[in-house]
Amino acid sequence: MTAVQTALMLTLSTHFALSKSRLSSLVALITGLAQSRTVNLSHLASHLPGRALPASHYRRLQRFFQFVRLDGDRLAVLVVQMLNLQRPKCLALDRTNWKIGSTDVNILMLAIVTRRFRVPLLWTLLPHQGCSDIGQRIALMRRYLALFDASSISMLVADREFIGAEWMDFLSENNIKFVIRAKIDMTMTLEDGRAWSFQSLLRRKRGRRNPAIGWGHLSGTFAPARHPVNFAAKRLKDNEWLIVVTNRDDPRQALNDYRKRWAIECLLEDTRIRSHDKLSCLLVVVTLAMVWAYRCATKTMGRKAIRRKTHGRREKSWFRIGLDALRNWISNAPENAADAWLHNAPNQPQARPKI
Repeated sequence: MTAVQTALMLTLSTHFALSKSRLSSLVALITGLAQSRTVNLSHLASHLPGRALPASHYRRLQRFFQFVRLDGDRLAVLVVQMLNLQRPKCLALDRTNWKIGSTDVNILMLAIVTRRFRVPLLWTLLPHQGCSDIGQRIALMRRYLALFDASSISMLVADREFIGAEWMDFLSENNIKFVIRAKIDMTMTLEDGRAWSFQSLLRRKRGRRNPAIGWGHLSGTFAPARHPVNFAAKRLKDNEWLIVVTNRDDPRQALNDYRKRWAIECLLEDTRIRSHDKLSCLLVVVTLAMVWAYRCATKTMGRKAIRRKTHGRREKSWFRIGLDALRNWISNAPENAADAWLHNAPNQPQARPKI
């Protein structure tokens, strides 16, 4: 057994109840995913150790996804521990939808967004195409709150799909600060009791240099929201209004906070797996590979910042630096790859981190 395999099995064996054979397959999947940069099982099978025929390796992976179910909630705790994210953090809510043949794959995902990291944390595979409903969003947030305290969330950011009076009341009642983009046709009930759409409120505002701000109760399906929200709006370069609603005190700052949102760059679209249980298992594998890459980036860069190019953007993302290092180390310096994974890695599962 190589140093890399030993390192991963040491940590993962204490967090996932798997036989030695299944655990070995999980480790091979994580390392293979990093090396091949694909979730296609045919490509991943070529990275399995041993002299068996490719068809046998492929069948081994098929059996893994057929019989193994990895606990996504336990993964969330492991991600926070591995990336040392105990301090309050920004969460981003997003959804992605694509088709495999005639089958819709629709994932509602909660991710951690920091200055360096963008990593999936919890998700739900929706049984339909299109937008999530309020009940599904609340259920996902309840899963988070069962694992972590509400004080662990510095802010939740989300796009226009995730608007709604009942949903934002739930967040406010659970002490979760949020910044969510609003649709221009949504209605606010102001202090004087009159209801206005954002389109009417902003009709005479230029909003390019000085954002328009205000507060009120967002109109819901059956009644206005119980908790008031602030809003801020500014015109973008294409003349479209960017409107955000927030329960934070400074609505102007919320416009900057909204920039921290994260759109899912789904890594599963190269798979042919359709089963929700199997896809969820694959997402756990992808997330573990991402965590490993981020740890390699930290080992490579330390406290240094990534150099900016003349246009102002970073030369590379933190993830790309880590992935490049990880792929190189697995092949040429396995002790570095193993050390990046093991450094301060939790060898005992922790049920509920104290934030």
